[in-house]
Amino acid sequence: MTYLKGTFGHGLLFPIGTSLQLIVFSDADWAGYPNTRRLVTGWFMFLGDALISWKSKKHDRVSKSSIKSEYRVMSSVCSEIVWL
Repeated sequence: MTYLKGTFGHGLLFPIGTSLQLIVFSDADWAGYPNTRRLVTGWFMFLGDALISWKSKKHDRVSKSSIKSEYRVMSSVCSEIVWL
């Protein structure tokens, strides 16, 4: 309970009349690092105007195509949406 003490003002504020639409942005940078050719993916999720989740990851494998890279990040985003 010590963690919760003094955190009353923290949290997400959703004023009355604010849209609670879930908006997700994602991107994949295929072979963005010229030395290693590693894939970097990332996504952001907003509920209304509030950022509720995000992730950025440099993968340990080299992707052979940009389509495969985009598929990987979209798969990750869909899993997160289902979890939410």
